[in-house]
This record gives sequence, C-alpha cells and structure tokens, in this order.
Amino acid sequence: MSATILIVEDDAVFRELVTTILDGAGYTVASAIDGGEGLRRIQRESFDLVLCDLSMPVRNGLDLFRATRSESNAPLFIFITAFGRVEEAVAAMKEGAFDFLSKPLRDPASLLATVGRALEQVKLQRLTITLREVEQAGLPPKELIFAGRAMDGVRKLVQDVARATATVLLHGESGTGKELIARMIHLASPRKAAPFVPLNCAAIPENLLESELFGHERGAFTGAVQARRGKFELAQGGTIFLDEIGEMPQLLQAKLLRVLQERVFERLGGTLQVKADVRVIAATNRDLSREVAEKRFREDLFYRLNVFPITLPPLRERVDAVPQLVRHFCALFSAAEGARRPIGITPEALALLQRYQWPGNVRELQNIIERGVILARGEITASELPPELLEQLPPAEAGAGILKHRERESIGRTLQQFRGNRRRTAEALGISLRTLQYRLKELGLLVKEEA
Repeated sequence: MSATILIVEDDAVFRELVTTILDGAGYTVASAIDGGEGLRRIQRESFDLVLCDLSMPVRNGLDLFRATRSESNAPLFIFITAFGRVEEAVAAMKEGAFDFLSKPLRDPASLLATVGRALEQVKLQRLTITLREVEQAGLPPKELIFAGRAMDGVRKLVQDVARATATVLLHGESGTGKELIARMIHLASPRKAAPFVPLNCAAIPENLLESELFGHERGAFTGAVQARRGKFELAQGGTIFLDEIGEMPQLLQAKLLRVLQERVFERLGGTLQVKADVRVIAATNRDLSREVAEKRFREDLFYRLNVFPITLPPLRERVDAVPQLVRHFCALFSAAEGARRPIGITPEALALLQRYQWPGNVRELQNIIERGVILARGEITASELPPELLEQLPPAEAGAGILKHRERESIGRTLQQFRGNRRRTAEALGISLRTLQYRLKELGLLVKEEA
C-alpha cells in the first residue's frame, strides 16, 4: 500500500540508511532528528507509521509515543533499539507499540517485512473505523458493495437509475445483497431525505400482508383495535422496497398493480383514498418470466415492475471480490468480539474461500467469517472453516483438514460436558492429560476450567 512514514532517529547515518531502504520500496518518507521535532511533525502532519529510536535527546521514543496517544489519528509505532535494551522495547509494546527492530539492522528485508505487517494492520484499523461510521448510516462502504469486476455494470446501472423515478426490479440469488443495492439507489436519489421502508413479502403471513402494505382501519378485522398505517404510508415521499415479490399472493398482486398504475390505495376496511407518493423497488430470487408463463405471477404486474431490471451476480462470479469482503468481515467481527487487533486469515484459508462455489453468496461468506473470528487465535486457518470447504482440497489434505476439524469439535464437546475439567476430559477421550494439553494448544482451544 502507498504510505507515509516518519523516521525519528538522532543517528544521522542510520536515519539515512532507513530512509533509503523505505524510499526505494516506494514509501513516502519524512524524518526528524529527535523526539521533540518528531512530536511537532506528528501534530502538524499525517503519518501512517512512525519508526522511532527509543533512546534520544530532548524527548525519548517512549515519551514521544505516549504524547501521541491523545491524537485522534495517532500513527502506529515501530521502535528501534540497540542490542541490550530489548526490555524497554517489550515494555513499549505492552503499551500498544506494534513491534521493535534492533540496530544495526539485520538486513533490509527484515525492515521491509516488519513495516509491511504494520501497514497491513493500519489498513485493517482504518477499515474498522470506516465500518463504525457506515454502520451508523446503515450501509457498508460502496467499494465493498460493488467489489469485483462483475459488479462494474451494476454500479453503472445504479448510478443511472437513482436519478430517475422508474420502478426497479432487482434479480439475484438469496444473499447477493439486493436490499443493499435498493438502499444505494434510494440514497443516491432525490428522495434520499425521505424514508426507505423495506418489506419482505415472504416473511409476512398471507392474511396479514395486505394490512402490512396498506394499513387498516379500526375494526377492519378481529384484533384491529386501532387504525394503523401500512408500509406505503410510512414510505410517503421516499422508497418502498418489496423483497421476495414473487411470493406475493395473486389477490394482493392485483392491488399492488393498481397502486403502480393509479398511485392511490385504501387502508384495509377503509374507503378513503390515500395518495401513494412512493418509489417502488422490488426484488426476487425467482425467474418471474417463468412464473408468469406458469400463471403464478400476473403478467401485467410483471411488466409494471420490470421497467428497469438489474441482475446481481452471485458470489461465485465475483471471486476477485472475496479477499476484500473477507478483510471487511474480519474487521467487523473482530471489533464486535472486542479483539485488540483485527483477526487476519492465512493464505491457505483464503484460497479455499476463493475456490468455493458459495450457494449462500455474500451472506454465507459473512457467516463463515464470523464463525472463524470466534474460533481463531490470531488468524483464521483452514481448520476454522466448515468441512464443506475442506472437501475442496486434494484428498490427502482434505482428509487431514476434516480430521482436525472433527477433533476440535470432539474435544470441545467433551470439555463442555465436563465444564472445562481437563483431567476428566482426558479420561473420557482415552488420552493422557499431557496429550490433551498438547492438542488444546495445537488446535487453539483455550478453555477456562469452571469452579
């Protein structure tokens, strides 16, 4: 990644050496000759990373580090220390520094490797901050929603139709993000200041769906003790999103058609016409043209809905988006679990995810990463992935991975049965306590024994 790095070092020769190495690797490098100048530069400028000598005049490295923690966008620190003063560097890491390097440098590669790892963490931390911000807006970042080359056409269509008033019909398998796209259209439209009201037609019992859509008057049916506005009234001036429109009963299809044609409706049990100043975005995972041919969906409603169709590709056609989506979910769920640093993923595990066919699409990927973050100790490995992903490996590797997965589950269940008592667990499994302790460490199972 492109990054700006500050080197704070009073040794001019060593400072120049590090600058040359990092500059040659393509980073933007600035320098300061002591902690005092370093603090002034950090307060005035923005740096992704600081390489700082621990022992300096005016203000030592640890003092500089502590002084920057109050900054809203405090950079990550890597300390530089002479041999024999490693304890100070370790103490600094306990306070939140990323790592330390000894001088003289062992070789340029070790410097670049440490810097690369630190900048990867900077990227994940920023993604976590972005997630918090966009969570408040209810949407992931655009670059995640449209990740992958297969989404380029979708992005263009969304941009084009957002400015219009046309009804939109989103096609796509379950879990492809149809509601996210509907929200993007709404937020990019002139109606963005008004409500976005979603309704899943498959989640509401048929006898209640009409009331959910159009509201009801008091006494309209048993239990209707007071009048209630429906989704179309709640969405006035904004957008209504009708998910799983193919599940709508035919009687209601006729009433929805009238709303699209005449832009008016009545509450259930009422006679007063209510104007429907609402944009309709519908979505389906069914082939509605086939549903029309087989008389399960009204042809006239289909043509009213299908004014501007957008088809969302399944995740198996967006394999190039998987790494970016994985980083997103790792950061999201690491923050949710209170992890000090975002959980990463090994290259082997990521390769498995890229080879999987994803019948559940992005929603399935999200669930798998959430599970992986809970199980992982530092990084998600292949053993934290579900068995169906391991089955994609060559037979020998798959067998080893599945066995490890089953071993983890067996030991975990037995530990839970004996409330974390390792001695009784080992006896039940028919292994020695020493072997159990080794396997717990190997499998990353950290268990606290209950009193």
